[in-house]
Amino acid sequence: MSKEISWELYRSFLAVLHEGSLSGAARSIGVAQPTVGRHVSALEKSLGLTLFTRSQIGFTPTEAALALRAHAEAMHSTAAALKRAADSQGDGVKGTVRISASEVMGIEVLPPIVARLHQQHPELRIELVVTNRVQDLLRREADIAVRMTAPKQDLLIARRVGAVELGLHAHRDYLDRRGTPKSPTELARHSLIGFDQETPFLRSAGKAFPMWRREAFALRADSDAAQLALLRAGAGIGVCQVKLAKRDPALVRVLPKQVALKLDTWITMHQDLRSSPRCRVSFDALVEGLQ
Repeated sequence: MSKEISWELYRSFLAVLHEGSLSGAARSIGVAQPTVGRHVSALEKSLGLTLFTRSQIGFTPTEAALALRAHAEAMHSTAAALKRAADSQGDGVKGTVRISASEVMGIEVLPPIVARLHQQHPELRIELVVTNRVQDLLRREADIAVRMTAPKQDLLIARRVGAVELGLHAHRDYLDRRGTPKSPTELARHSLIGFDQETPFLRSAGKAFPMWRREAFALRADSDAAQLALLRAGAGIGVCQVKLAKRDPALVRVLPKQVALKLDTWITMHQDLRSSPRCRVSFDALVEGLQ
């Protein structure tokens, strides 16, 4: 095995792993397809491993490739974090800050805060990562994260900004058609909206409200943004942030006394970034905006 392997080889390997083909990988990283092919072959030779099974339908990763995936992704995140840190050097607040948040938070709540932040610091470049997957701040997948759970790693600093109240809601049109449930047991007669898979939130909600389980959902989606869209379309009854629902007069809270959940909201970042102007002002802006 070679002692030194260029990062470019791992970058091409990761792109093929994500895209499943040389052509898709080449488009994703902006290089020529033959270059990607040479990189993958060179990496296989250096490692002494077969990383992909080639076929007419594309490149299928071997067990060896899958074993390397997490390490290559960590390298990718570190390289991106290094670039963000390098871009921010010099006087003033500038460079790129990468902020991670859940779908509803990122789509419905954060945009005005991000807009104000950019107006105040026009040289700041903001990457908003909208995903329900928890980004690994220790691996620098993001600089700052808005989370609904308290961080457990000692290397992270965090600020609790309050609690988000969740409740059941439905569109007025739906309630006009199907009636308004008067008790939790009556929910069984309604079209409920929820996740298509077990999630930490679903397990937590199920402990407080046993009727709120995957099997009871007539409409399922892996995205809470999609669930919110179904609510707004009058498809059924689902969970929504109470303050968010109040923005829309057509959304009505259902069983407010019987069904109420609160999720703590935290702003988190790696402690090594506290001295970074771009991260510090972004962290403070998120805290102020969400409070």
